[in-house]
Amino acid sequence: MEEKRRIIEEYEISPYTMVVLPMQYGSKLYSEVIEVVDSFISPFKPIEIVKKSCDYFGSSYEGRKNGTKRLIGVTHKAPIIVDPYTSIFLFPTTSPINPDCIWISHDQVAHFERSSTNTTIVTFRNKQTLEIPISRSSFQNQLQRTAQLRMRLYQNMENMDNKYKKSGFYLQMEASERKREYEMKRFNMD
Repeated sequence: MEEKRRIIEEYEISPYTMVVLPMQYGSKLYSEVIEVVDSFISPFKPIEIVKKSCDYFGSSYEGRKNGTKRLIGVTHKAPIIVDPYTSIFLFPTTSPINPDCIWISHDQVAHFERSSTNTTIVTFRNKQTLEIPISRSSFQNQLQRTAQLRMRLYQNMENMDNKYKKSGFYLQMEASERKREYEMKRFNMD
């Protein structure tokens, strides 16, 4: 007996999203979304969920793709930064325009191993496993590209922090913030 999963109309990828899989639902292509503690069906294709999630976090999918190209030079099966602030990095298993494309959260992958020539068993951080139609070497390549994207982004952010720390800008900002806190507390006491 198959368990009945709920259909949700709106969904944004979150830090709890593990994987977004294509799913045939009648004559239409839907998505099965698997989170750390939940799973459900969305009436949108996986690429549509990824695009809507990029929009939700303030950038277009095309902008995120261009960012990946600028940061690590990858254009084919490019990993995507959905949201850098909550560390949501996804990678596709095939070309994103392929209806069989699966999107996987980089942060949620704990382990992977070859199942057969063209399938890989992925173990997520919550110990759940999923057999995915991608060779182990392709999966490893996608995982490494995403790690490279993450590292490059965080290096750039750290370089920016260091640049402004050296200029003394942070010291001025901290003093300004403390002053506002004091004024706010004083205002609330009156």
